[in-house]
Amino acid sequence: MAAEPGSGDCGPRRGHLAAVVLARGGSKGIPHKNIRRLAGKPLIAWVLRAALDSEAFDSVWVSTDSDEIEKVAKDYGAQVHRRSAEVSKDTSSSLETIQEFLQHHPEVDIVGNIQATSPCLHPADLIKVVDMIRTHGYDSVFSVVRHHLFRWRETMYWTGEFTVAENLNPARRPRRQDWKGELYENGSFYFATKELIVRGLLQGGKMAYYEMKPEHSIDIDIDLDWPIAEQRVKRFGYFGKGMPTVVKLLVCNIDGCLTDGRVYLNQEHEFTSYSLRDLDGIRKLLDREVTVLLISERDIRPSLISNLKLPCEFEVNVTDKRAVLQRWMSKMGLSWIQAAYMGCSDSDVEFLKLAGVSGVPADASTAAKMTDSFTCTQGGGYGAIQEFAEHVISLMESGR
Repeated sequence: MAAEPGSGDCGPRRGHLAAVVLARGGSKGIPHKNIRRLAGKPLIAWVLRAALDSEAFDSVWVSTDSDEIEKVAKDYGAQVHRRSAEVSKDTSSSLETIQEFLQHHPEVDIVGNIQATSPCLHPADLIKVVDMIRTHGYDSVFSVVRHHLFRWRETMYWTGEFTVAENLNPARRPRRQDWKGELYENGSFYFATKELIVRGLLQGGKMAYYEMKPEHSIDIDIDLDWPIAEQRVKRFGYFGKGMPTVVKLLVCNIDGCLTDGRVYLNQEHEFTSYSLRDLDGIRKLLDREVTVLLISERDIRPSLISNLKLPCEFEVNVTDKRAVLQRWMSKMGLSWIQAAYMGCSDSDVEFLKLAGVSGVPADASTAAKMTDSFTCTQGGGYGAIQEFAEHVISLMESGR
């Protein structure tokens, strides 16, 4: 959705192209914003994954003054530039920070400044922009999104001044489908040559815009943006290479995922609880012809299973999860990429890493959360399975 290259193409452009994500530690609007978890991942991880998976850059950097951000950046595969205190102030501009980066990295010829607060960025967009720089020789390319918004001149009512329309004729208000709308910067990225940046410009020379899809265009500025961004990312975000377009099997640990992991005892019986929302999530998967296998390392009574009244498969008293899962996948003729796995404990870690898509409840063990799985906002037994089921369905429906 880029501006079309035409007769103004300037020929190929070579040189070292670096992706640079600016991530200062002190965020006034949202404390620790850059590494706060969004849809289960640190915010900055979303754009780093997109940049690295695009394989379009010679290097991918995070410029930061924070030890915590540095650790997260390295965990996700980026190099780190420790910026100085002079460009880490509330008043420091992106341009000043990038100029300092270039002073320390003279090998870089082109900078792709990617905003950490744009978590719906996809590798395909970055690949197309790099082609505009490399093949068509633009000096700067920046991201925009199309809006269909009517603008009116700002006035102060107490002065008696009347407002007027700035981009429409009120007597002939166009329908949305009859109006192309207008292009607005969305802040996702700004690519520019070193020559422009040294001159104090992020936009200039032979300029072009790249139009992003509205569903991929989101920026987090204040706390109110967070829940909207989280839902957008779950629906339209990029979750990494190799994500399945079809999931045929969901394996879920009963203990700590379907239940909250607690057992209630009296003299004769034991009781567990589960969420009806989770059963709705399982039904949604069954409706899409996804086989659901519930497993437990405990020897659960048959009556507990029968009370669920779901056409799920069950394996209880499991001592060798790998053998059980291999048997099921062999029986169904599946590979790991076609399987989803939801677990919560250290014994689930191996399978969370193997599955094509994996998820953990909010209260999963630290080791399970460290597998780079989708982290639910709900705990085990409180709707986590429903949340993960909807995530799996959204992946299949979007064709990622």
